[in-house]
Amino acid sequence: MLRSISRKYRETALIKLIAVGLIIGILIALYAPAAIPLVAVLGDVFVRALKGVAPILVFVLVMNAMAQRTVGAGSALKPIVRLYVIATFLASIVAVAFSFAFPSSLHLVVAEASVTPPSGIVEVVHNLILNVVDNPLHAIANANYIGILAWSILAGVALQQANPTTKNTVRDFAVVMTQIVLWVIRFAPFGIMGLVADAVGTNGTDAIISYLHLLAVLLGAFFSVALIMNPIIVWLHIRRNPFPLVFATLRESGIYAFFTRSSAANIPVNMQLCKRLGLNPDVYSISIPLGATINMSGAAITIAVLSLAAAHTLNITVDLPTALLLCLVATVGACGASGVAGGSLLLIPVACSSFGISNEIAMQVVGVGFIIGVLQDSCETALNSSTDVLFTATAEFADRARAGTLKDEDMVPNDEIV
Repeated sequence: MLRSISRKYRETALIKLIAVGLIIGILIALYAPAAIPLVAVLGDVFVRALKGVAPILVFVLVMNAMAQRTVGAGSALKPIVRLYVIATFLASIVAVAFSFAFPSSLHLVVAEASVTPPSGIVEVVHNLILNVVDNPLHAIANANYIGILAWSILAGVALQQANPTTKNTVRDFAVVMTQIVLWVIRFAPFGIMGLVADAVGTNGTDAIISYLHLLAVLLGAFFSVALIMNPIIVWLHIRRNPFPLVFATLRESGIYAFFTRSSAANIPVNMQLCKRLGLNPDVYSISIPLGATINMSGAAITIAVLSLAAAHTLNITVDLPTALLLCLVATVGACGASGVAGGSLLLIPVACSSFGISNEIAMQVVGVGFIIGVLQDSCETALNSSTDVLFTATAEFADRARAGTLKDEDMVPNDEIV
């Protein structure tokens, strides 16, 4: 009987199993709260497993991709990076537009933040540069993906001169790590069940009711970028209906990221989705971890909306040039969000400084961000992580469209590939 259940579990589509796990998690939180600590362990184990395997996976895959690199893989990254940056900047513009249309006022509270935010954009860039030259073992142990990318690329380039036996060993190790990730991902329904039960049972909705307006502005910007702006960007590149690809990335990447609240933990999930979309592994093995570091549309929205909410609360008039400056600051700051403890929230003081808001008040805004972080952080991460796959696929599909080889079925993940 157990064997038949196991076989049925393996044969069932993963997204269906996740939906079942989500529903069971909600039911446990509502009707069996005593069981929450027990099932919450499953969520913790799942997230820890993803976070644990992701740094080594990225290092091995990028090193292997560079060692086995084919001509054209490097140039293929340029349009992807361009899409990352443009989308992040446009997302900040959408956030500013929402903030102007629906201005928010905050009940500022004293934030209990033990981490000092960066003093400016220069410090953010400085920290990123230092992360590049971090000790490689330290970078892997602390999930410093900028450092991991730098050292894995260098190692891969050096391995290009190695003999075929060494290259085959590196390739085999990459296959082993990929298989381990597949095993971890099959555990996802149980992990999602634990995460959902813990989130619903612990937080509820009472804690964020007074910040409903601010949340509505943030969520409106998130959904507008995900369902309007991003599809337009995709259509401009491939001239086809973008929504099958958009919905696929939101469904099969965004849902994971929503509950794990970690772009880094979602890297293995995105890698597998790229494989099912039939993308070039030499490209996505680099672009996905790179996107988890610099593709931060959601972070740009958070920085812009909360900074403008602070300005509105303090009756500071924000003109168009200042708003555009905020967009630039939010874009650059968002690209460095993954390298700062606390992520996008602790980069809010950088944007607030554009309005002359003191660090003390800005840190109170950060405190508000932590209060609404239950939904804000989940939606932000879902948007960030899903667009890593979306724009990686868009860049490759645009090349296929120009060559006349893009098919409609290419826009949908192949369930037969595991």
